[in-house]
Amino acid sequence: MTVDERAEELASDLGVDKEEVKEDLENLVEYSVPIDEAVQSLRRKYGDGGDGSGGTLSKDSIDEITTADGNVTVTARVLNVGKRSIRYQGSDQVIFEGVLADESGTIDYTAWQDFGLSPGDTITAGNAGVREWDGSPELNLGESTSVAFEEETLAVPYEIGGDADLVEIETGDRGVDVEVRVSEVERRTIDGRDGETEILSGVLADETAKLPFTDWDPHPEIEEDASVRIENTYVREYRGVPSINVSEFSTVEALADEVQVSESGTRLPIREAVEAGGVYDVETVGHVISIRDGSGLIQRCPDCGRVIQKGQCRTHGEVDGEDDLRVKAILDDGTGTVTVVLDDELTEQVYGGDLEDAREQAREAMDQTVVADAIRERVVGREYRVRGHLSVDEYGANLDASSFAEVEDDPADRAADLLSEVDA
Repeated sequence: MTVDERAEELASDLGVDKEEVKEDLENLVEYSVPIDEAVQSLRRKYGDGGDGSGGTLSKDSIDEITTADGNVTVTARVLNVGKRSIRYQGSDQVIFEGVLADESGTIDYTAWQDFGLSPGDTITAGNAGVREWDGSPELNLGESTSVAFEEETLAVPYEIGGDADLVEIETGDRGVDVEVRVSEVERRTIDGRDGETEILSGVLADETAKLPFTDWDPHPEIEEDASVRIENTYVREYRGVPSINVSEFSTVEALADEVQVSESGTRLPIREAVEAGGVYDVETVGHVISIRDGSGLIQRCPDCGRVIQKGQCRTHGEVDGEDDLRVKAILDDGTGTVTVVLDDELTEQVYGGDLEDAREQAREAMDQTVVADAIRERVVGREYRVRGHLSVDEYGANLDASSFAEVEDDPADRAADLLSEVDA
């Protein structure tokens, strides 16, 4: 049934104007509210308390809640509370979000008004809407939701509060608190939703990992090499990896003690890094088993920088390409494979020459693929230690390398070192 048909049916049931109902329904659907939940929300708005399925369901435990549920009542412990502003139907809307838990599991929630929630509270949320988000149920606490604070504390097998090490953070996390050192930071002006906006962006680090960040309301405490505690952040995906977002509702406090950081990347097998969905600063070791097409001497669009084929850019059509060097190498460590992408500087190192050398070799052979062939002879079959940012998308896993060094130590020595670490 289409949105128009659902609107007509709903307007007939409620005895209200169809166009008004249709506009409200389309707005909710555009915000990714499931159609059934949107219909129930409008029934409440226009005075029909029914949900079309027999009322609100009372759930004994969180693990019973499914995306097929309309509205539920559940008792749970508040693990954390985040606060931020979003643009909703053309206006700024402050929301509160985080995670609820009981003994059976956890569920994300979004509160569209301030219910006064605090980490550690035990609440009973009545008539909470259920929506699907990333394939899982999420609770929506709105104007029709009742929240009762229980005197008896619900015991849960989860930590209360938003404190997290960077290595634990995942895309979609809300209400996260971190203690980090500002590894890199720059001030930029962007074209934001309200015009030109100044932001801070860079890299945060602790002993476990490094992650990119954006401060949308620049805090003076965030400066290079500063050790800070940042509370109430949320996490989005940036180039395939989690990125910490600091907002006007975040608090930033300078720390007296310096946060210790790891000078090396997070060392992971390829399979584990890929299954994590992306790692910002990862180090892995494997053998190069092949060099992919599009390596060696290539041409890029002068407008967008994309690699072009036969003078054609997918976005800008026929262009005069600009020469560049790149390598796309398949790295295999026995647990999985990843495409390692080397920029022009790293490509020069493995090629043994610069861009002009590559042009000269291609001219002499009247074939630019000879550059990729030369690189292939140098690296295929050899073992390399690679560090960089690994991302995963529908096309596979890519590791944009910041370093690419051949492994020269004895495998037996490495095995002995590994065993000694395990024994310790």
